[in-house]
Amino acid sequence: MKHIDTVRAEPVEAQSSSPASSSTLRQAQDRPSSGRTGDFLLSAKNLSVRFGGVLAVNNVNFDVQQGEVFTLIGPNGAGKTTVFNLISRIYTPTSGEIDYLGPQGLIRLTEQAPQDVAGLGIARTFQNIELFEHATVLHNLLIGRHTQRKTGLWQDLLFTRTAREAELKAREKAEEIIEFLDLQHHRDSMVAGLPYGVRKVVEVARALCTEPKLLLLDEPSSGLNVEETEDMAFWIQDIKNDLGITVLMVEHDMTLVSKVSDRVLAMNQGEVLAMGTPREVQSDPGVIEAYLGSVDDVSSLRRQTA
Repeated sequence: MKHIDTVRAEPVEAQSSSPASSSTLRQAQDRPSSGRTGDFLLSAKNLSVRFGGVLAVNNVNFDVQQGEVFTLIGPNGAGKTTVFNLISRIYTPTSGEIDYLGPQGLIRLTEQAPQDVAGLGIARTFQNIELFEHATVLHNLLIGRHTQRKTGLWQDLLFTRTAREAELKAREKAEEIIEFLDLQHHRDSMVAGLPYGVRKVVEVARALCTEPKLLLLDEPSSGLNVEETEDMAFWIQDIKNDLGITVLMVEHDMTLVSKVSDRVLAMNQGEVLAMGTPREVQSDPGVIEAYLGSVDDVSSLRRQTA
């Protein structure tokens, strides 16, 4: 398996912002994060990260409530996946902190080692699929069960009764997820021979096998056709409603976002633009400008194409 080193960014230097962008940022971050108070599963406070001269994330704040689908949106380069990597502990923030309600209570996630994150109940998928292509679907799901194994080296080598019981439990859980996501037909297929859309579902299945409290989905509809995207929306809703798992998602497909999201946070150039329901965020002037440009930009484009 690949070894992932924690990346530590350089200290943040003071950076001035234009009055308009500062006003938009204050308005977005001064809004209440939810109609509910407390009861958060994950809370990001004043997150910033700098890579050399690039301020990828700048003073980002948000709470993810238990039992919701919370989505990050924004143009390419907005800092969405960087936030995911901060939560996954692939990156270490230059400043700020992330609190998480883990199995043993509230912890400072930014102080945890990257290899411990999955064991804390946080699972993720990737924008570019990361599966073991020369293993079957079932074996990929069983790999996802490693965080739940309690047996030691000698128990596994000698395949003791405890090891056999652990193996049986792992296979039962994998079979439950296979049935949940309708993957029975592909159960014993090699991942390398599967269509791209099926691979996307298999990666979600492997994440679910870790029995997470928080599921991070990085662009789950990327590369999918319309029908596959509708299926993905169906799975996300079932993951939330039937399994009771909180979902934090990065997504560009606004149809999918509107269909499954309880709340949305819009980012641009590493900063928060707006936060609220999908309808509220899509109608926010700052979000519209980030995606489409200002009125002057649109008028200039029309003149050039006329």
